[in-house]
Amino acid sequence: MTTDMRRQFDQYIEKFKQNASQEVQDKMSDAINELEASEEGNGLSKGEKAPDFILPDAKGGQVQLSEQLKQGPAIVTFYRGGWCPYCNMELRAYQEIMDDIHNEGAQLIAISPQTPDQSMTTQEKNDLDYHVLSDVGNKVAQQFNLVYELPDYLVDVYKDKGLNVDKHNGDDSWTLPVSATYIIDTDGTVVYEYTKSDYKDRAEPSEVLQELKKVNA
Repeated sequence: MTTDMRRQFDQYIEKFKQNASQEVQDKMSDAINELEASEEGNGLSKGEKAPDFILPDAKGGQVQLSEQLKQGPAIVTFYRGGWCPYCNMELRAYQEIMDDIHNEGAQLIAISPQTPDQSMTTQEKNDLDYHVLSDVGNKVAQQFNLVYELPDYLVDVYKDKGLNVDKHNGDDSWTLPVSATYIIDTDGTVVYEYTKSDYKDRAEPSEVLQELKKVNA
């Protein structure tokens, strides 16, 4: 089953192009191009070991990667935050295939730099029943080599749009993780990765599921 995520992305992008000024569109495009040309946010590669981590979930518990891997492989996806429409579309798309993921003996872990309260809001708003974790300060994202700092001109655009990312994240760093998705095998090895500087370019969840099935084949 292919999810509706990419069609939703295309519709949102078209609407954005109709409503946003050319200046704003150019600044957002420039920021993506600058990130792609930099050394920031390149992520882990297939075959590397994923760092173990313990992070709080939206319900006040603690989730440790190595403990999850004792049960089976894990899909770990990093997203920017509940304020990001593309993130919400992606998270809902994964929810659509959660039964299939569990049937493969796997868990899904979604990580953002939001505070636990903001993660709770994201989880409830999207009716998610998988792990939604808070990586305040982007400490785990840094271990995965995913962190980048928003340029000042883009921070100004976000503020003008009322996107106070600093308040969502509980700090004033204005750093985010690159949108990235990994499949991590039970021994901690990255067996699949999809890491893109452009936050509109994300792995289709149903394709990630097909890669997961190969792990268990």
